[in-house]
Amino acid sequence: MSPGRRLTVALVGLIALVVVGWFVKDNVANPEKPPASIPPSVSALAVPGVSSGLDVQALSKLPAEAAKTWKLIESKGPFPYPRNDGVTFQNREKRLPQKDSGYYKEYTVPTPGSSDRGARRLVTGAEKEVFYTADHYSTFVVVDVSK
Repeated sequence: MSPGRRLTVALVGLIALVVVGWFVKDNVANPEKPPASIPPSVSALAVPGVSSGLDVQALSKLPAEAAKTWKLIESKGPFPYPRNDGVTFQNREKRLPQKDSGYYKEYTVPTPGSSDRGARRLVTGAEKEVFYTADHYSTFVVVDVSK
């Protein structure tokens, strides 16, 4: 290989390394800085379930019925759907972190105007996590119950 060709190959390789480094730097989470979906005032340890990678939502930003359901959960009921509230959530859709059976419990968040339980739920985890779904387990957010 000629010296000019070696120099060209070396420069192309150097440019490729710089470009790869640039993308890695911008796409790897900084462990000292929380993800953008978590307000800076919330530390990773303050909200159980944040390590799931799901967005964090303040309880006060959810429908008012979610806060009422959370109060019932804290006081251990009575629940409006006793056969369905507080039962094991199976996580069949695998939208939440995989845990042993019995780890998660689900509770109905009433939907005004609905003739049945509706699609909204709070799901709690054994390690104090609280998740909310408005679409019957298709998507979840981590709930910051302190806000």
